[in-house]
Amino acid sequence: MLVLDNARYQKCALVRERAQQLNIQLVYLPPYSPNPNLIERLWKFVKKEVPYNTYYDRYDKFWKAICDCLSKTHTTHREALRTLLNPKFQTFERVCFQR
Repeated sequence: MLVLDNARYQKCALVRERAQQLNIQLVYLPPYSPNPNLIERLWKFVKKEVPYNTYYDRYDKFWKAICDCLSKTHTTHREALRTLLNPKFQTFERVCFQR
């Protein structure tokens, strides 16, 4: 079993055919499912910390604010991110898949 998001290239005929040849079941995440994707959680946190209700008159100021926030993920933002980036997900043990 291979879990994929809904990227177009992951649903192409070539991928589906190769998975069938290798006897791999493809399971697609729901169309919008940021929770299982840790980078989406981090990006949501950064968007809340940096650009939320803030106007940047120059791109370089915006870029610096994003970089500053990301550089503090292991220091200033460590506690806030500790629970947010916890990779505890539902397992597939109790989920039925249709073949």
